[in-house]
Amino acid sequence: MDHAGRLRELQSSLPQHGLDLVLVTHLPNIRYLCGFTGSAAALIVGDRGGMLFTDGRYITQAKDEVKGTKIKIVCSSPTVAAAEWLASAKRRFISRLGIEADFMAAGMRDRLKSVLKGRIRICFAPPLIERARMVKDAEEIQRIRSAVEIGAGLFRVALKQIRPGRKEVRVAAAMEYAARCAGAEGMSFSTIIGSGARSAVVHGRASEAVIPRQGFVVCDFGVILAGYCSDRTRTVHVGRPPHAARQIYEAVLEAQQAALDAIRPGVTAGEVDAAARHVLRKWKLARYFTHSTGHGLGLEVHEAPRIAAAQTQKLEPGMVITVEPGAYIPGKWGVRIEDVVVVNASGCEVLAPRDKELIAI
Repeated sequence: MDHAGRLRELQSSLPQHGLDLVLVTHLPNIRYLCGFTGSAAALIVGDRGGMLFTDGRYITQAKDEVKGTKIKIVCSSPTVAAAEWLASAKRRFISRLGIEADFMAAGMRDRLKSVLKGRIRICFAPPLIERARMVKDAEEIQRIRSAVEIGAGLFRVALKQIRPGRKEVRVAAAMEYAARCAGAEGMSFSTIIGSGARSAVVHGRASEAVIPRQGFVVCDFGVILAGYCSDRTRTVHVGRPPHAARQIYEAVLEAQQAALDAIRPGVTAGEVDAAARHVLRKWKLARYFTHSTGHGLGLEVHEAPRIAAAQTQKLEPGMVITVEPGAYIPGKWGVRIEDVVVVNASGCEVLAPRDKELIAI
């Protein structure tokens, strides 16, 4: 990973936003900039480089992982220690410190103000790192591709496990065990296995519920591999699906394909979302599509850009996004189909494609 290049890009952007320094506290952003994967850290970046603050648990890890910045081991909160370091140092011409407002509690902001004592003004920095993270480099795309391939294999495990009378958590446990055996660091999120009426619960994490003899089962799952996430959803039907079940499945599948066909550089995220909703409106299912069409994917399972109504962010080559329309009829059933795609010069590439025809178990 080109951590030095990422730091330089951030450094060069600070003056145009009226910032002398930026204090990075969101751990995925710290990892993106310098490679550190510990659970406690703060990173100050300015025109003279970077300084990572972490505690004694990570002395060896920081030396092994951190690239492009100096390291300072502290005994207190890394964020507070960073502010104390700024307050005690004699640094001329430093007056504005940018912070990540979305990732810092109000109490911590007050603590920083108290430590800095008005010597340096605290400002809300724009999402500079999140914007940079939207476009992945070749190594990032390869890591995501590998994560998606492992994740895709978990669906085969699910198909062997889904049976009437079996608990949802047992299906999820088998998938998660297989993920670990395949080399995954962990799951991107709590595995979703929603069966029967629970298939209409959008984020219905696997529960003690027993899979019924008839109905949909939504399987939403993802793994973390080399720090990067995958995300995938497939919906199957237990028992012979009635005509109405086949119709709702076909509607969602058509909506997903319409969204995929809409993806290309220059198209806005909102236009991709609109393509999916147009199809579901035709099937009179639009009111049952209750979430966004997709989201960015990378070091976090949910990143920018958001593929949702009225989003004006234009797609660019190198962006990695999910495409996951769904329809959920409360108390009855739900269907979602999701793939991860990479935006390229001519459209998009669907990672680890598989047959998406309705499977009956």
